[in-house]
Amino acid sequence: MLGFRFDSLQLPAHAEETRKRVRAFLDKERKAGTFVPHRCSWNTFDPEFSKRAGAAGFLGMTWPKKYGGHELKMLDRFVMTEEMLAAGAPCGAHWIADRQTGNQILRHGSERARELILPKIARGECYTGIGMSEPNSGSDLAAVKTRAVKVDGGWKINGSKIWTSNAHRAHYIIALVRTEAATEKRHEGMTQFIIDLKSPGVTVRPIRNMSGEEEFNEVFFQDYFVADDMMVGGLGEGWNMVTGELVFERSGPDRFLSDYRLLTELIDRVGKNPGERQAVEIGRLVSHLSALRRMSTSIAGMMERGENPLVQAALVKDIGTSFEREIPEIARKLVAVEASLDDPDDRFAETLSATMLYAPAFTLRGGTREILRGMIARGLGLR
Repeated sequence: MLGFRFDSLQLPAHAEETRKRVRAFLDKERKAGTFVPHRCSWNTFDPEFSKRAGAAGFLGMTWPKKYGGHELKMLDRFVMTEEMLAAGAPCGAHWIADRQTGNQILRHGSERARELILPKIARGECYTGIGMSEPNSGSDLAAVKTRAVKVDGGWKINGSKIWTSNAHRAHYIIALVRTEAATEKRHEGMTQFIIDLKSPGVTVRPIRNMSGEEEFNEVFFQDYFVADDMMVGGLGEGWNMVTGELVFERSGPDRFLSDYRLLTELIDRVGKNPGERQAVEIGRLVSHLSALRRMSTSIAGMMERGENPLVQAALVKDIGTSFEREIPEIARKLVAVEASLDDPDDRFAETLSATMLYAPAFTLRGGTREILRGMIARGLGLR
């Protein structure tokens, strides 16, 4: 049975120095008027900001210098991430590439893939998406039907993916596909490939969300050719690649800081003399945030030690995104205001409105509650 232990971690001096550098960069950006703090930081797509972040050394931070990285520690990247999110910086263009795709290619990609893609990610010039979910499969990744068939020099892929964030603007996705027919051993026979979204054989169709934006997409493959050296990991190792990748996706500050700007706007709106109920509810939210940060920091320490805290990451993602869903519900009860996207002079009302539209997706993206809780139950030996 796994014990969920999240040891307290004192951030080392080099991480706090990194925090100072990130804050100085963000202060300079704000004073220059290059961005306005945004309520959904890691969904806000701004290619020019990504390039400036890359030039400042805040992308590919832990990667080798030969691939454009800076050979820093995981905890340096952790403090950079939380500072960017807390500031509401527009990180959406580079987010997935820097958070997980680049790490997968670094660890399990071919040398050609590393040399081709990683330096561009580190410069903030390459954007990627996640090619896991499929139509009619729900959250059951083992049910993927997209198929790759071996041909001379590579593979031909046919099938489709869905809910792929920013696929209409991204350069690549890493797609999980079947390279063997499905059997009773459902997690076998799958492989990951790097897909060039601008190549023939790929069609991207945006899906409009409730806020009127086109963030999610469907991706269709029709006889798409992918070379052998664009395979990630070995043949049939796709499931292991996916589960390893999901640690990066589920454990970071982006799983509890998506609507941090709304929390700060709520505190500012309530002011220094909150009512009793306002004080209790805001105090509870801040204490939950503190606990989630400790858990996430602990996982960053585990990853720096080379561990693979998959179940701990699932727990942080489940609790963190539930917390994110809770913030707009509490905020609208504590402050009597009509949520509106049409009043830029009322930052609280505008932020509340936008967050309420995004919030239903918080507990879906990166794995639904049901899937995560199944993983957690297995980790506890309950199933």
